[in-house]
Amino acid sequence: MKTLMIAALLAGCLASANASTTEGDSLFLLKSEHASMTIDPAHGGKILSLKYHDTEVLSQSRWPESFGSTFWTSPQKEWNWPPVAEFDKQAYRVDQRQGTSRLVITSPVSERLGLSVGKDFSVDEATGAFVATYSIKNEGTSARKVAPWEITRVANADGLIFFSCPADSIWPSGLMTFQPAFGASWYTTDQAPQNRKVNADAEGWLAYTAGGLLLVKAFQNLAADEPAPGEAEVQVYVNRGKSYIELESQGAYTLLQPGQQLHWTVTWHLLPAASSAPSEALMNQIAHIIHKE
Repeated sequence: MKTLMIAALLAGCLASANASTTEGDSLFLLKSEHASMTIDPAHGGKILSLKYHDTEVLSQSRWPESFGSTFWTSPQKEWNWPPVAEFDKQAYRVDQRQGTSRLVITSPVSERLGLSVGKDFSVDEATGAFVATYSIKNEGTSARKVAPWEITRVANADGLIFFSCPADSIWPSGLMTFQPAFGASWYTTDQAPQNRKVNADAEGWLAYTAGGLLLVKAFQNLAADEPAPGEAEVQVYVNRGKSYIELESQGAYTLLQPGQQLHWTVTWHLLPAASSAPSEALMNQIAHIIHKE
């Protein structure tokens, strides 16, 4: 997926709009008690920032396709690279803007794919979590299958990534060293001679801890045959220098008739981490979060 992206980075192409330079009234701030999330409807509806107090969790890189959190349609083979501009870069229509508690936006229709994307961001008042409900609508005249896909770039390269899945089932094997412990598979980010991406059939959550914070993303738990062809419920990408890290999750590959749409929710929990190493304490935090949902 990243071959063309890396070439673009080496060529020195700067993004037309990026997390570090985007300014103006278009930005929308969601706030919970201790955390905040900044969204830019004018530039792809991206999540530009996620902070716990003043600590930033998302990448603030100046390079294109390397900052914040975005949303694509899956499988990628239908559009290859670069990302579909209507979903990833163009302005979204603001349908609802409610204080610091809710934002609802809609993308332009992709003429190439015959699809549009909706994003509904809100705060769960009971838990303080951020809730992102994505939709994909078939705007064409014939049925088509598609899956939702969230791509989150994190800021701290020295992190621990983990999810519930047998370590020996993560594919391709041998690219990243996942250690099984406490009912999950754990990967401490490391450097390698090549860029790497792995796939897994997880159990509806993906977690990352770095700098004393724990980010947990919860979503629909898929059966092994539900993701789009060649894709997976959970994916992790790390470049060779571990300076660029993606946490990715996907929803079910769904047949949409003309005019139909699917909905898929990812709930973001950000809180102080009980540990910086694989531990029962971290798994207890996960269990508490999932149980509260």
